[in-house]
Amino acid sequence: MKAKLTLFGALFFLIMGIGNAQDNASKKKKDNSLSIISGKVNISKYHSREQLDEMSKGELLTLYIERIEVIVNILPNIAFATKPGITMKSLGIPETKENKKALENNKEASDDYFESTVEFQTKILPYSDTNDLIAAILFYESTLKALHTYNDFREN
Repeated sequence: MKAKLTLFGALFFLIMGIGNAQDNASKKKKDNSLSIISGKVNISKYHSREQLDEMSKGELLTLYIERIEVIVNILPNIAFATKPGITMKSLGIPETKENKKALENNKEASDDYFESTVEFQTKILPYSDTNDLIAAILFYESTLKALHTYNDFREN
């Protein structure tokens, strides 16, 4: 009898715990607004030409692709945000089914574009001239640095 009571009690608490977890997950899903900018949004280090000159072509290719990823995630959306965490809700954009779907489609298109770009770059970029690769990395880095001054162009 005591074993049945213990088993029943354990089962009761297990069911309550599962129900509570599902309830919390559904609340979180409802409250969780999609971020306008997601994915990789910064680079760990900016480089000088001298530093890049000392790197192997493989290292340069990695830096180049990393910078493209950041640019693809940020630049198309800078009219809304330049940092992650900004949501439609925080911008006052109605979170309608259509708006959410548009944002999801935009994220999916961005992911697809980045994947196809990386696939192309990994096949073709090794044939590029090292000096052109370095120039492109420096250009991308200067573009990313300019994002820090974006708010200087806004009227407040």
